[in-house]
Amino acid sequence: MKKREQYKRLIMFLASTLLVALETAIFAYIWYNHYADEAIIGKTFWRKGNFVVIGQYALMIFLFYRIYGGFKVGYLRVFEVLYSQILSVICVNMITYLQLSLIGRWKFSTHILPLVYMTGIDLVIMILWVILMRMIYVKIYPPRDMLLIYGEHNPKDLIHKISTREDKYNIREMIHLSCGEKKIKAKIDEYPAIILGDIPSHERNLFLKYCFEKNIRCYSIPKISDILLRNADDIHLFDTTLMLSRNRGLTAEQAFVKRAMDIVFSLLGLVIASPFMLVIAILIKMYDGGPVFYKQERLTQDGKIFKILKFRSMKVQSEKKGARLAMKDDDRITPVGRVLRQIHFDELPQIFNILKGDMSLVGPRPERPEIARQYLEEIPEFNYRLKVKAGLTGYAQVYGKYNTTPYDKLKLDLTYIETYSFVLDIKLLMLTFKILFQKENTEGVESWQVTAATTEENKEKEEKTED
Repeated sequence: MKKREQYKRLIMFLASTLLVALETAIFAYIWYNHYADEAIIGKTFWRKGNFVVIGQYALMIFLFYRIYGGFKVGYLRVFEVLYSQILSVICVNMITYLQLSLIGRWKFSTHILPLVYMTGIDLVIMILWVILMRMIYVKIYPPRDMLLIYGEHNPKDLIHKISTREDKYNIREMIHLSCGEKKIKAKIDEYPAIILGDIPSHERNLFLKYCFEKNIRCYSIPKISDILLRNADDIHLFDTTLMLSRNRGLTAEQAFVKRAMDIVFSLLGLVIASPFMLVIAILIKMYDGGPVFYKQERLTQDGKIFKILKFRSMKVQSEKKGARLAMKDDDRITPVGRVLRQIHFDELPQIFNILKGDMSLVGPRPERPEIARQYLEEIPEFNYRLKVKAGLTGYAQVYGKYNTTPYDKLKLDLTYIETYSFVLDIKLLMLTFKILFQKENTEGVESWQVTAATTEENKEKEEKTED
């Protein structure tokens, strides 16, 4: 298994190169036979010109696949890989057709059929590629047997999450820290990989070093301090390396570029979204005659409170008994609101919050002050995410879910803050488009949860107190 691991990247590189080459070759055929004609495109493309057009297509396909995860056949589920590839090809082919129509000055529907046929052929190739590569991957790299080491924190939630990917991971055995270092190390020797639960740093470092020594794969859950060190600078002023964490959020230059991007993209988004927003407003008003918009206090940078603007997706006075997150199959949500929440269109009016400066396009999810106070009681570090402005989308929104626990959301938000870059913002905006139609990203909390931090144990304690 260990010997085969070293060839994984090479196999995936060759397979990915083959896929891009096939799709580029199909585009080259379509280009030479349907578009590279002065009578159609309005210009004559010589040899280098043709190569530039074809090379640009190959580059776009590669970049979109990389961003959306189209090459991650061993990392994502089969449907997710296929969805990523379909989305990538459709985006690239639409952009390519738009370029060609601008060059040839066609009407929008003119000469579109060749690219439609090409898209169909691409889809067939993608399906065959994903199925074949998945079969090869599973054959060469079967699910990895793992040992779980845990401490005082119940590993139930972690086990549940890992069990959803039985195609990759198989927890064969668990062992508690109380068994002692010697016995745990003996158990580690029996497995090709281990996973370290939320255990104290001293023990975690001990087993991490042992796995490094034995060439054993080790998965571990990062602590907040680990994330804060991710963007630390190495200082080599003397023979002892120092790690410098500036802990200041964004620099002045980064804040300026981010604000400029917010204004430009929001204005562009407002122009594109206006027709949809008008239709949504009419549907909400027609359903129950209530207000179209919904205002609510939220937190943004440095704890500042602002009024967030959203399309109303719940019944009027749905929170008269107090604030709580939306539940699974929540009867407070209107039929129109249910659709809006599934595709996140209820959040379109937040474009005005962004233009006003209360929010950014990308950043931590803006939380309600009263719910944030509840989270702070359990997680004193929860306000660390207020180092930057709240965002319409963000790291936690893309890689997490609506009902992801506050502690996990905090770690995702801190990862964004500590690794911020303009390129990361662009990537997250593109990934947001990918998750619009993924149901798990809008899944509500359980019916017994008031907030995402409410656990079954806490609920039982509350019920006993009431009795």
